[in-house]
Amino acid sequence: MSAHDHVPPAADPAVAAPAAGGPPAVDPATGRKRSRAAAVALATAGLLAVTAVSATVTVAVGKPDDRPAVTAATTAAPSSASPTTSPTPSASAPATIPPPAPVPAPTSTLKGSVSGGRHDGDLRYFLLPIPAGGESYGPADGMPLTDEEMIKEFDGGAEVMRALHTLGYKDAATRTYRTADGKAEVTVTLLRFGTAAQAEFFAKNDTRDLPAVEVTGDPGAHGYISKPKQQAYTGSLSGISSQGDVQYTVDVEVKGDPDKALLGELMKRQRDWLTSGR
Repeated sequence: MSAHDHVPPAADPAVAAPAAGGPPAVDPATGRKRSRAAAVALATAGLLAVTAVSATVTVAVGKPDDRPAVTAATTAAPSSASPTTSPTPSASAPATIPPPAPVPAPTSTLKGSVSGGRHDGDLRYFLLPIPAGGESYGPADGMPLTDEEMIKEFDGGAEVMRALHTLGYKDAATRTYRTADGKAEVTVTLLRFGTAAQAEFFAKNDTRDLPAVEVTGDPGAHGYISKPKQQAYTGSLSGISSQGDVQYTVDVEVKGDPDKALLGELMKRQRDWLTSGR
């Protein structure tokens, strides 16, 4: 049974279950998948050969409970104790507690620019923007990946980072979000290199032991698909490409058979964003 055909595990007691029919989610504390495996090796001629196998194990996560409604408070006039005095009606209107003012959505302060295929500034700026209604797991701006975190992402220990730095690797960033309809979970990961040639070389050699799938809308991209044995399980798509000095990977997880058209759309949008920076 493959990693994508697993029966969803029982939810952590501290984590709520997702909406019915939605894909499995990620660690809500970090916004990252709990497990991912890949193998990276440096060839004898100084070339980097990359074999990546996605092995995602996820837990369920849901939305926090709605804020409880505020109940209006009222005041009543005390009744008179004298039988000869008429009760005096209260002139006070019921006191109400105004609803809290809406909290504005946070505005990103990240900055970046593109010139001749070179991406300067915070790499998180170039992550594919979350579509309207989408929900980010972890920080809305995404997260930079340290060398220690990259080692956890890829099997091979410190040798992985030696290989990547030999190839001109600089830094990485990632973000995972759930689509507005709750049916898909999208993870975008960017790796920045010293030159466009280095990023392209890494992208072309990043292969996975899965059936290949065509990626439309992104010339030079290659993709992979994992169909579940049962529609109640998780299916996935992965697209890999580069633009300028950045290599990018888009992973999509859905319940049942994944639609390659969705991957093609996301890959095109990510490429366009890296090309223009806006």
